Amino acid sequence: MKVRILIKLLGIIAIVVGVSMVFPLLWSVYYCFLVEESQQENDFFPILISSGISLGLGFVLFITGQKSSSEVLRREGLAIVGIGWLLVAALGALPFYLSNSVDNYIDAYFESMSGFTTTGSTILKDIEATPRGILMWRSFIQWLGGMGIVVLFVAILPFLRASGKQLLYNEVPGPKSETLSPRIRDTAIVLWGFYLTFSVILTLLLWIQGMTFYDAVCHACTTMSTGGFSPKNSSIGHYDSLLIEITIIVFMVIAGTSFGLYYRTIKGEWTAIFKDAEWRFYILILVVATGLIVFDLKMNGNYDSMGSAIRDAGFQSVSITTTTGFGTQDFDNWPSLSRCVMVVLFFVGGCAGSTSGGIKIVRILVIIKNAVHATEHAIRPHTVRAIRVGKTVVEPEVKQKILAFFTIIMGTMVLGTLALAALGLEPISALTAVATTLNNIGPGLEAVGAAEPFTDVHPLGKVLLSLFMVVGRLEVFVIVVLFSPRLWRST
Repeated sequence: MKVRILIKLLGIIAIVVGVSMVFPLLWSVYYCFLVEESQQENDFFPILISSGISLGLGFVLFITGQKSSSEVLRREGLAIVGIGWLLVAALGALPFYLSNSVDNYIDAYFESMSGFTTTGSTILKDIEATPRGILMWRSFIQWLGGMGIVVLFVAILPFLRASGKQLLYNEVPGPKSETLSPRIRDTAIVLWGFYLTFSVILTLLLWIQGMTFYDAVCHACTTMSTGGFSPKNSSIGHYDSLLIEITIIVFMVIAGTSFGLYYRTIKGEWTAIFKDAEWRFYILILVVATGLIVFDLKMNGNYDSMGSAIRDAGFQSVSITTTTGFGTQDFDNWPSLSRCVMVVLFFVGGCAGSTSGGIKIVRILVIIKNAVHATEHAIRPHTVRAIRVGKTVVEPEVKQKILAFFTIIMGTMVLGTLALAALGLEPISALTAVATTLNNIGPGLEAVGAAEPFTDVHPLGKVLLSLFMVVGRLEVFVIVVLFSPRLWRST
């Protein structure tokens, strides 16, 4: 392990976090000093001090590792990405803690980790009472985490060259990372280019449709990142606007689609999205889930109007499947079948290469096809058939990794549920708390439902759930290997 390059790049990550705090700081200046009715807000100095701490730590680490080479091998890449995410959450927690927006640092770390990993679970009981500079930071860290803060500095640091490949591959979600350009830095720039463009377009649309510019920026950040934080206590339901809900549904679907498909589209493959097997299955899941919930809601008399049932069922199905976690209704109050459908959607996620969490559509396709082939092999043992997703043959090594990933996720679910139950959570609350954090969803059921923050979860439970968030965001293997002694050996 080359420790100096690790220290150097962790220093750069800390500097990126410190510089990022300038964005909410500008909003804090506006609301603290320029808007008369908001001058009671006191988040300017906490954000400024937090930025100074992050920058100071970053420069110390960077100078310490200055004489290192710029070559990042596989072990260094794993360590930088894994430790980097733990570091950004620690630094990102400072504004929450120093502004007294939360009661203790563990809660602040939980909120920060939930933001950066785009989980959307919160410990804030009264969101609208929180200073607006802090709420902007809360939304902005989701935007940074959506495409990946490590991918961001791969894009802006030319000295990494090909070494950035190890960092990019370890952070971009999905069973494989798609290289959009021969130069890895160009790939990172392309990803962030699409991400920024969609975010700006969504901000303008929401502003035109009646949100304040502040609210539009917050919701654009948390929609494109599939994060789900909102500056309003009742989330998107606060606006009670069909047009806003439709717009956000469209952009949640966009965010849950592989960004590689957009690149292929602008390169002239106009039908690339519609021909993609993963994307078609993604849309099928959304349609079927919405249909099942509408049927259940109508059969149980929850809605008199079919239009209202489709509106709420469609929004929540897309929100949960894409792992965004926005709400227009508290689905914990829906009938049993609808709630079960929502729990199943906890594990789905969007397409590989999107900003969504979850298992990912392509993995589910491979698992289903592997089960079908195994059944066929039991009947016809001499049959040899390759597993394909669309026209792509799934290599045995990829299939093994997908099955290992699924096994680890299910094992973590079991152990995590038992641990939270031991800490006092009821079984359904414990199970969905693990599911929603591990898959970066946000709300669960009962004590951690859409209308219930995670405030009352035991502190050790919050630490454990914070770890699950980053495990889900980096998709298990990066965090697991951090605890392997072989990673840290010098040779």
